[in-house]
Amino acid sequence: MPEFDAAYYRRFYYNPATRAQNPEYAKRQARFIGSYARFIELPVNSVLDMGCGVGRVLKALGKEFPAAKLTGVEFSDYLCEKHGWRQGSVVNWTGKAHDLVVCNDVLGYLDNKQCAAAIKNLARLTRGALYLGALTKEDHAIVDNDRTDPDQHLRSLAWYRRHLRPCFTSIGGGLFLRKPLKVSMWALDAFE
Repeated sequence: MPEFDAAYYRRFYYNPATRAQNPEYAKRQARFIGSYARFIELPVNSVLDMGCGVGRVLKALGKEFPAAKLTGVEFSDYLCEKHGWRQGSVVNWTGKAHDLVVCNDVLGYLDNKQCAAAIKNLARLTRGALYLGALTKEDHAIVDNDRTDPDQHLRSLAWYRRHLRPCFTSIGGGLFLRKPLKVSMWALDAFE
């Protein structure tokens, strides 16, 4: 596992030549999540970002859901000190359940046992919807190796589906609803 220090975040977040995503990407993610949640009439009064990094997505979600309570949890001591996030791991964070949980680009840093435990913990932490982003083996053709941390465990899509299926229903775009569903979805919109 890499050291999540200032050098890591300079490379993958701030340097335009090597960052994985530009700041506009986080805003687009938040607009998508917000639009979809409003479309399906999912109430969002609390948002938990597990592995919030520098906080771009969490801050953008604050604009999408201005009345929601926002909580950022981050593994990096460096970022917790710099941004005031709560320090913790997706594997064993013991906070309460939230209407919307975001876990983006975190699971790839965990081995299979830790990742399976993290997915179970995400299910416990999710009351409504989970936005999950993780590279899979099937993504190898679109990964820019110069902008992607090589210290990631790439698992198959089937592996993730097998571990998510007991507690979540996929509704597309990286969004998963917690079972049992609290909103009505057409069968074609909610698939496993």
